[in-house]
Amino acid sequence: MTKHVTPEKAAFTGANGNRLVGDVFGDKGPAVMLLHGGGQTRHAWRSTAAELARRGFTAYAIDQRGHGDSEWVPDGAYLFPNFAGDVKAVAGQLSDKHGDKPFAIGASMGGIASMIAEGETFRDTGEHVISSLVLVDITPRVDYEGVDKVQGFMRAHAQEGFATIEEAADAVAQYLPHRPRPKSTEGLKKNLRLGADGRWRWHWDPRFMDGRKSFDPDRKRLEASLLDAARNIKVPAMLVRGGSSELVQEAHAKEFLELVPHAEYVDVANAGHMVAGDANDHFSTAVIDFLARTNRR
Repeated sequence: MTKHVTPEKAAFTGANGNRLVGDVFGDKGPAVMLLHGGGQTRHAWRSTAAELARRGFTAYAIDQRGHGDSEWVPDGAYLFPNFAGDVKAVAGQLSDKHGDKPFAIGASMGGIASMIAEGETFRDTGEHVISSLVLVDITPRVDYEGVDKVQGFMRAHAQEGFATIEEAADAVAQYLPHRPRPKSTEGLKKNLRLGADGRWRWHWDPRFMDGRKSFDPDRKRLEASLLDAARNIKVPAMLVRGGSSELVQEAHAKEFLELVPHAEYVDVANAGHMVAGDANDHFSTAVIDFLARTNRR
């Protein structure tokens, strides 16, 4: 069992001078960036980050732009290249601090941002942004019915919010019927913000979903850019897929492994798209073992 690790708060500067907030677990060892999926916050990584610290890494769980305690960018720029720019900016700051490029673990949107940041930078400059990459249930091509399901849940209460935290918990339980309902709502509370009208809303900028520069652009164009980025992933890499993922099918994983032939692959049984939340022990063990081996190379 992972011992309790109390994180320290940290702040970073994103690609556009935007303020990013993170939790730091551990104070020695190689840096690991933990980048959550769309609509989540840094708290999604709490258990994995604590285990990373226990294993000798310094884990940085970061709220991405427009999410959690990080700044809502004034111009509403939430395109994937904007998130990728933040990855490059934070990776540079961690490289300066630790003397080596950080590892990156990116779930869904965080994985897309990491893939673009590393792949496009290496293609254009021959330089690396990160020292290794773990993609959590994301590949260049995905099942768009699954994408629509995830986005449908996110949009369902984005504007009107919830009267109580318990009401939000009911919505999550309905969306994730396979996951045991937590006895406490304290964890969920960290993903919500209380508005002046007394209603609870998800802890992200609504423009992230529906703004002029929202994250959901021309899907074919995004797919093409991700295929190109994947071809240029030369750092050690691992794909972790949820065995019951709504987004990443076996065919998508196979294609990724053809694009990145040196990548390792782990299929986590009984986990959906939110792998770390569905099967954290299995997920953390696989990922940390991979990073430990990578760190010894």
